[in-house]
Amino acid sequence: MPQTLILQVPRDGPVHRQLNAEPPPSLAGEAVLIEPLPGDAEGNLDPPPAGEVVLSVPSPESLSREPEEVRRVITRAGAGVEPLVVVIEAAEELREEEVAPVVDAVQRARRPVILRVIRND
Repeated sequence: MPQTLILQVPRDGPVHRQLNAEPPPSLAGEAVLIEPLPGDAEGNLDPPPAGEVVLSVPSPESLSREPEEVRRVITRAGAGVEPLVVVIEAAEELREEEVAPVVDAVQRARRPVILRVIRND
């Protein structure tokens, strides 16, 4: 059974607005939950409070440059109760080629996956 991808972004930031107006096609499915969260005074999210961080990248472009690494860390993570977390330090938008490796890996994951954007770029 495919797992859920939970996409956490700073509320009312450019990524949140983009996802409301024109999300990448792979994020439009029912197995994706977009969760806008309140940020701190600068609009940044704290590091994830729960879950196992399996990958942290400076920008979404890193996901498209290293799709095999994204798939490997998600699909090879063992069974457990905590979700797997992929952290993007900063983003202005999320393009299809950037999120596609994560969405693809989630379909074979053993646990839910959180893709968390820490701050707006």
